[in-house]
Amino acid sequence: MGEGYTVRTSVDAEFDEVVEFAIDALEDEGFGVLCDIDVQATFEKKLDEGFRRYRILGACNPNLAYEALNEEVELGALLPCNVIVYEKDDGEVVVSAVDPQKLVGTADNPSLDGIAEEVHERFDRVVSVVGDEFGAVS
Repeated sequence: MGEGYTVRTSVDAEFDEVVEFAIDALEDEGFGVLCDIDVQATFEKKLDEGFRRYRILGACNPNLAYEALNEEVELGALLPCNVIVYEKDDGEVVVSAVDPQKLVGTADNPSLDGIAEEVHERFDRVVSVVGDEFGAVS
């Protein structure tokens, strides 16, 4: 379930409904969405180019971020953690979250391992609940 650096699911559902459900699932796991980037609209406006529906949700759990930044102040360069929702050519909608265990590995600080594992488990639950709600197709 992922591309090596993400946890993901693919569902056959309406894009905006999946985005809203994913945001709610993140909130249920203690994450706020600090930024919501509409990539399709940005490319249209800035490049006059069409692109698939694609949103980047910058998710942050304040308690876990506080712990992590106290262990590694430079970790802020990797925050917030991104969760993406995009539409594939066949109409399926993918929800994919960065795997913080892979991301934090670049910091080479073992004191972050527990925090990364906690975030990974929460993102895994978010992705799983989206798949369960809409019927994961992959």
